[in-house]
Amino acid sequence: MTDKNIRLNVEGMSCASCVGRVDKALRQVPGVRDVAVNLASETAEVRFDAPATPQGLAETLRDTGYPARTQKVTFNVEGMSCASCVGRVDKALAAVPGVLEATVNLAAETATVTYLEGAVSVADLQKASADMGYPATVAETSAPETAAARKDAEARVLKRDTIIAAGLALPVFLLEMGSHTIPGMHGLIGSTIGHEASWLLQFALTTAVLAGPGRRFYAKGFPNLFRGAPDMNSLVALGTAAAYLFSVVATFAPSLLPEGTRAVYYEAAAVIVVLILLGRFMEARAKGRTGAAIQKLLGMQAKTARVERNGETVELPIEEIAIGDVLVVRPGERVAVDGEVIDGTSHVDESMITGEPVPVAKAQGDAVTGGTVNGAGGFRFRATRVGGDTTLAQIIRMVEEAQGAKLPIQGLVDRITLWFVPVVMMVALATILAWLAFGPSPALGYALVAGVSVLIIACPCAMGLATPTSIMVGTGRAAEMGVLFRKGDALQELSHVQVVALDKTGTLTEGRPELTDLVPAEGFERAEVLGLVAAVEDRSEHPIAEAIVRAARAERATLPEVETFTSITGYGVQARVGGRDVLVGADRLMQRDGIDTSALSEAESKLARAGRTALFAAIDGKAAALIAVADPVKPASRAAIAALHDLGLKVAMITGDKQETAEAIARETGIDHVVAGVLPDGKVAALDELRADGEKLAFVGDGINDAPALAHADVGIAIGTGTDVAIESADVVLMSGDLRGVVNAVEVSTRTMRNIKQNLFWAFGYNTALIPVAAGVLFPALGVLLSPVLAAGAMALSSVFVLSNALRLRRVRPAMDEREAPRAFPAPHPAPAE
Repeated sequence: MTDKNIRLNVEGMSCASCVGRVDKALRQVPGVRDVAVNLASETAEVRFDAPATPQGLAETLRDTGYPARTQKVTFNVEGMSCASCVGRVDKALAAVPGVLEATVNLAAETATVTYLEGAVSVADLQKASADMGYPATVAETSAPETAAARKDAEARVLKRDTIIAAGLALPVFLLEMGSHTIPGMHGLIGSTIGHEASWLLQFALTTAVLAGPGRRFYAKGFPNLFRGAPDMNSLVALGTAAAYLFSVVATFAPSLLPEGTRAVYYEAAAVIVVLILLGRFMEARAKGRTGAAIQKLLGMQAKTARVERNGETVELPIEEIAIGDVLVVRPGERVAVDGEVIDGTSHVDESMITGEPVPVAKAQGDAVTGGTVNGAGGFRFRATRVGGDTTLAQIIRMVEEAQGAKLPIQGLVDRITLWFVPVVMMVALATILAWLAFGPSPALGYALVAGVSVLIIACPCAMGLATPTSIMVGTGRAAEMGVLFRKGDALQELSHVQVVALDKTGTLTEGRPELTDLVPAEGFERAEVLGLVAAVEDRSEHPIAEAIVRAARAERATLPEVETFTSITGYGVQARVGGRDVLVGADRLMQRDGIDTSALSEAESKLARAGRTALFAAIDGKAAALIAVADPVKPASRAAIAALHDLGLKVAMITGDKQETAEAIARETGIDHVVAGVLPDGKVAALDELRADGEKLAFVGDGINDAPALAHADVGIAIGTGTDVAIESADVVLMSGDLRGVVNAVEVSTRTMRNIKQNLFWAFGYNTALIPVAAGVLFPALGVLLSPVLAAGAMALSSVFVLSNALRLRRVRPAMDEREAPRAFPAPHPAPAE
């Protein structure tokens, strides 16, 4: 076996010992013959043969801690028309040494390739695809828009060719089929132009159809057949060529045919081309609509912006904006890039990012997001993220990657369709031989009709379109609803989830404690205690302290001057305020200082049962008040959990709170199961506990401190902050800040997977049921033999049905509309003061 050479660009090498480790790791791979690692160029030249592979070498480097650099490129691929085409292109690209992953999408007519930088070039990949008969060009940065324009242009060409082919084929169809179906037509043709002249006219018109609009099938089908990789075009080319050539022999050399078999099938060849062109025209039109979501997102991008340069304001294309540029936004304009307001005030409509319909006030220091729409005010802002780093660009990139994903269910389809066309050709050959051997006279005519029908009806284009079109439309619709599927397989996995586990703080709740109760002891006034306690807590940065200070300021309480302040770790704080000694903290602080809190103990128990966190305040050595804070539940949480229950899902909560507090929140929101007392690093173990019975589990967190749990769950769902969408650990990102997005994500996943299964059932069922019919299985009993024309119509109809079914996903409505205010729920009854 000939040795292969590969050059890998290696990350992370900084010294000779790094070189040694890389060299040693690569040499230990079975099949590696020689290694030359270069620190200066950060490369590794490897000579190897089987069983070593580029993918294996890359995995070894990654495991060693020095990953090989990779690149990703997306191609627009021409000529793909069925699932077999997808399989051939996928196989050709994956076979190029250095390719790590190839994902081919029939619906988008694209191929996305991840490859080892330095090991293979884009030109090599283009050549591999072109050698299989599918020319590939690198997609431009505006690929979705370009693709839509390309599909429009293709639809126009197909429409023109379909009209031309139909105009030529109609007289052929009327002359041949009319003489069989219309009484007196046969005699009329014989007494006027004559049957020989009729056949000559049909020959001329059919030749024009096949050489003109139908030439595409032969130009692609026969080369693929000769290289041993037949596709849909090959089936059409074989079927129509067989009908045409038999008719030509019958017309010009009838002596070559057995007695009694002279007949022409020009109408079959011509009308098959018309019907398949019509089907492809409808496919092209439908495919153009599957990318509507991306086009809509692209439409949100500003094309130009007013930028301050060299002391004046100039209008520049968005591509020329750099980080640090100062941009001017006038009333009603779209914000060009992400940035921070430096002066001016306004209200900005951020509904396209957050789903919230109320415009958000913006002033100095506030963040603004590219693609959002300014209201009546004007402001200047400094660009902080431009180009591909903006929030909108990240969203578009996520949607594109999700739309190009290959779900696990697609693997079965790919395996079947790779051998489907060759099997169909063998079935067609067997059909012809069976009719020749056992068929009635004229056996050759029956054999031809049955063989051509099998070839035409079995084209697996519907199989190839079944999954990717649903994915494209489903993920695009999800993006419009504020649900971003970062990883394609999450679309399938989410539909199988049985348990949804929620992080509490920031996910189920607002993530900001608020003062809920202040119960003064006998002899103390609320206003006086609140002012003294808030003055002390104003020195602390603890979230609970901030909640107390906010409440005091809201009640306009007077905060005396703090003379001394001491923080007691694990207990609380003590201070001298306005000449009085003040203690604020947990019950253990009171016990330490010998302060009697028995008068407030009953109120403390009731507050704890209500889910509050209780603190004590003591003034001049006496218990003065019981203070309760709570992290309020988000308004939409209760309704969202009820909706998840309606979908048949169990809901669990993971929190670090005490069991009593956690159970109070669970009662308030309707949560089924509580895992309390969990430290931040214990969430992964908590997930394992929840799925001990083997149930599929989704974890919902805020994406900041929940990364390990998001990665460990079967599906990690990150609740976004509107602008922070690049959450690497999550499979699904929700643009909104509450749980309504989880309900919508599950709904879209379930509906999309149902749609895919419908498409696959139709595609496989259609082929399974109609191939035997086309072969003539009903002829002995019913005398029915499927016409090639009807076979072509049914084949085209199956693809159009699959596309139309997928496009229904564009009408999916949010299960919980994030633009509507959440349903109001009564607040939990406050704990009594006494």
